[in-house]
Amino acid sequence: MTTAQTTELDVQPTPLALLLLGREADPKSERGVECPGDLPSPSDPDLVERARAAKEKLGDKVFVLGHHYQRDEVIQFADVTGDSFKLARDAAARPEAEYIVFCGVHFMAESADILTGDDQKVVLPDLAAGCSMADMATAEQVAECWDVLTEAGIAEQVVPVSYMNSSADIKAFTGKHGGTICTSSNAKKALEWAFEQGEKVLFLPDQHLGRNTAVRDMGMTLEDCVLYNPHKPNGGLTAEELRAAKMILWRGHCSVHGRFSLESVRDVRERIPGVNVLVHPECKHEVVAAADYVGSTEYIIKALEAAPAGSKWAIGTELNLVRRLANRFAPEGKEIVFLDKTVCFCSTMNRIDLPHLVWTLESLAEGNLVNRIEVDKETEAFAKLALERMLALP
Repeated sequence: MTTAQTTELDVQPTPLALLLLGREADPKSERGVECPGDLPSPSDPDLVERARAAKEKLGDKVFVLGHHYQRDEVIQFADVTGDSFKLARDAAARPEAEYIVFCGVHFMAESADILTGDDQKVVLPDLAAGCSMADMATAEQVAECWDVLTEAGIAEQVVPVSYMNSSADIKAFTGKHGGTICTSSNAKKALEWAFEQGEKVLFLPDQHLGRNTAVRDMGMTLEDCVLYNPHKPNGGLTAEELRAAKMILWRGHCSVHGRFSLESVRDVRERIPGVNVLVHPECKHEVVAAADYVGSTEYIIKALEAAPAGSKWAIGTELNLVRRLANRFAPEGKEIVFLDKTVCFCSTMNRIDLPHLVWTLESLAEGNLVNRIEVDKETEAFAKLALERMLALP
């Protein structure tokens, strides 16, 4: 195409293209956000003692939450550990704590702010600790998707179900449109509820959890599912395809769990005869189909707790957790390995390191509120409505 032809077409770069080119900025983006103030050096030998001293000074005023995927150096200071929803509920159960320090990622801290009291302040040690999956569905994209469904004449039949791993904006959209939130543990119950309310489900933002739950747990077929791509006109789907589908899956995924492949499963079975393959439902459908066991983070932990001594396990989830479980159960003779040969941490979760935690705790101990995560009241109200529908599930 010649320069003259290009000029005649008057091609205008999209906002996303400008953002990727570095020519525009997104003030709501979770990426590239720097913490104010000076962080202590990661080589400071006194970091552990500094964190302990600041936490002791704060006493009951602070409650530290540690997600399972956090580094050991951070987990040692957590008052409770768990998955994102468990931790948000734990925070809500501690109304006497003025500060909730969430060692996780941005959407988790938002959920904690939604569920805790107005007088409690939720803090994220590093504001750049986002979630690539949550970033794959923006409020603007989902609103446009709903317009596409409306134009296809099916919006009234569609019930949105959003994974906990989504922004407060997406949770609010879900609540406003009669939907519910789900976790990897209760996704089947959430979908069963949704199909009692409508004929179709818009599942956000993780396509793999939606597909695996629908096909593996509920007996649907792959043909019942279509993939909505927010970067294509009309999601890359025709009105006929949308009308025929039961599950409209958002084109999103977890950057960690999406790495595991069918080849990973075959390889580990060859290397370790008799190995049990246990994976998270955020993995691709072919990986889940080839695994021996599939379940949430809590399910994985409980399965290994109940496993017999001498058993062998290949785990398809985040490496920090797998390594921690391998060390924990090694004395019982349980062999636990990472499913893939390639080492893969959750890069955004790993932004919460000891220097950021020390800086946060010391700042709070000095009376300086830093990195507060605060959801606006309207968003909070609709997001809480969606969460309450989940809590009401049988």
